Amino acid sequence: MKPVHTLALAAATGLVLSHAPALAQRAAKPPAQVNVTNNRSVALTSLEIATTGEQSRLVAKLSKPLAPGKSVALKLNKPAGCSFYVLAKFDDDVESDAESMDLCKDKVIRLTE
Repeated sequence: MKPVHTLALAAATGLVLSHAPALAQRAAKPPAQVNVTNNRSVALTSLEIATTGEQSRLVAKLSKPLAPGKSVALKLNKPAGCSFYVLAKFDDDVESDAESMDLCKDKVIRLTE
């Protein structure tokens, strides 16, 4: 027969382990805003951030061009999940691919040459 404290410890450990995935999901929530830094030598003329998935939804958009070397904070409108598409267009007609970014891990978008 096992001592009572051993059973209690095993039960408590089981509870913690069964809730670990839920705790991890709660810890990774999307930010309310992200910082965008234009490290290119030309102005950023357009930037859109959208949710990923079948029904993508726009959650943030650059309101005016961003000069080289400047930064701006963009508020995310009802973000969901951590993965977002980021599409950037520049004054020299260069476009970034719609890259998927994990904004829960990195709340800064650095645009470079």
